[in-house]
Amino acid sequence: MEPARATPASPQAPAPVTARDWDERVDRASQKLPESVQRGVAWLREPARFPVRLLAAILLILGGIFSILPVLGLWMLPLGLALLAQDVPGLKVPMEKSARWIEQQWRRWRGK
Repeated sequence: MEPARATPASPQAPAPVTARDWDERVDRASQKLPESVQRGVAWLREPARFPVRLLAAILLILGGIFSILPVLGLWMLPLGLALLAQDVPGLKVPMEKSARWIEQQWRRWRGK
């Protein structure tokens, strides 16, 4: 007897996570922001803004690492990684997987 094989088209198999999923998530999230902040995010995501994004990402990551200091916080670390993912495609899939895991934990915690 042959072992059962899972087929990619089976309804139980989750769709693979792609970098495009992360880009779509960022687009959906930015649409929920106020108009002025949306413009700022759109400006920052333009390809020509790479130096600004890189500097901001590095500063946010460092701020997250030194979160024990006043004003700086742990919230800065994932924001810096998300900003860095705009230019480092290899970070998009782990960021999307992390976001999905957080959503799953949030739903479980909220009892939904």
